Amino acid sequence: MAGTKPRANRTLHEQLLSEFRSFIVSQRWPPGYQIPFETDLADAHRVSRMTMNKVLTQLTREGFLVRRRKLGTFVARPHAQAAVMEIADIAAEVGALGQAHRFVLRERKLRLAEPGEIAEARIAQGRQQVLHLLGVHFADAQPFCREERIINPEAAPAALQQDFLTIAPGQWLLQEIPWSSAEHRIRAVGADSAVAHDLGLQAGDACLEVTRRTEISGMWVTLARQTYPGDRHELLARFEPRTAG
Repeated sequence: MAGTKPRANRTLHEQLLSEFRSFIVSQRWPPGYQIPFETDLADAHRVSRMTMNKVLTQLTREGFLVRRRKLGTFVARPHAQAAVMEIADIAAEVGALGQAHRFVLRERKLRLAEPGEIAEARIAQGRQQVLHLLGVHFADAQPFCREERIINPEAAPAALQQDFLTIAPGQWLLQEIPWSSAEHRIRAVGADSAVAHDLGLQAGDACLEVTRRTEISGMWVTLARQTYPGDRHELLARFEPRTAG
């Protein structure tokens, strides 16, 4: 009869996989926990470093662990899911993970739109003033998403009176400013020095970048660039087949 192997007949590799998985599932090793170094684990469990490396590599492939070059190996955090076809409320995304959301505003200023922004936001008036905002969303104490955004004061004049210290810009816009169309551009990027600093990553680490433009009645409202650590975020799309007729 097929079934689970008795423990005595399981290989050391299988025993360690089962033990470490149970540590993670039971949160004896909680999300974000840095596990001991490979050599220390090998010594503690009286196995070769090669065996321990195979165990940690398999757990990484399965999504239980994240290995960061020069930093060590960490228990993976739950992946946040964002709906591709919706305007994301990051506070709601964080809440869905059972964690507390906090937004920290790093920069707020009224300035002229820069050339790249003029092209991306499709700003007709080349020297239009925009409200520029830069901040970081946190899930508990962990950086969750870096957000850089410009808002069109002509489309959302009330934004000029908001300090965005108690509410994130995207959350405020969803509540206060209607929009008639939106575009998303999604790509994988390597973290530059600024992104790495804000998200607690190493420069070059994989990130997921979502650039979003919204407009109302042909007038652009906001252009936002949200950057997530690539190992802690995924996109979700739900759709149905077209009906005939």
